[in-house]
Amino acid sequence: MTPEHDLTDHFLIAMPGLKDPNFSRTLSYICEYGEQGAMGIVVNRPTPMHLGEMLDQLGITIEDPHAAEIPLYWGGPVQPERGFVLHSGESRWDATLAITPEVCITTSRDVLEAIARGEGPARILVALGYAGWGAGQLETEITSNAWLSGPADEAILFKLPPEARWQAAASLLGVDLNLIAGVAGHA
Repeated sequence: MTPEHDLTDHFLIAMPGLKDPNFSRTLSYICEYGEQGAMGIVVNRPTPMHLGEMLDQLGITIEDPHAAEIPLYWGGPVQPERGFVLHSGESRWDATLAITPEVCITTSRDVLEAIARGEGPARILVALGYAGWGAGQLETEITSNAWLSGPADEAILFKLPPEARWQAAASLLGVDLNLIAGVAGHA
């Protein structure tokens, strides 16, 4: 892997032909990428649950009523019982990985406690589970036209409604996913 091929802080945009129900029409944000593989969070699949339910299960007191209404996202099929908080980079907690100076991911309880108090990051996306690819797997899937990849955009990640994120990320690349056939052709 060379620096110009690093997919960290990139979006993975599922191509219309990707039929895997786990990833059909998904937008994933790549948090880590290297020779061992890749780790990302699906950022456009909200669940019916809200953060208040998770905080209750963890015994965390909710002081900020807005925290209870934050949607929980399905982040991927790996470790769906584990929480991941994608957030803006102005603060760090016990288990924070800075992906860029502006975007971090945290897996420790202290970030949830801060959110419950109304002292959390300015922008957050809370996901259950993650998407993972072994060494070479993601590159093979991209070559097989399962995914488009391109640089991530914070506005898409944190501000757009989830149903608009998939197409908006493709639009950054000049692609209209509605105009792409669901099957790949072979010459």
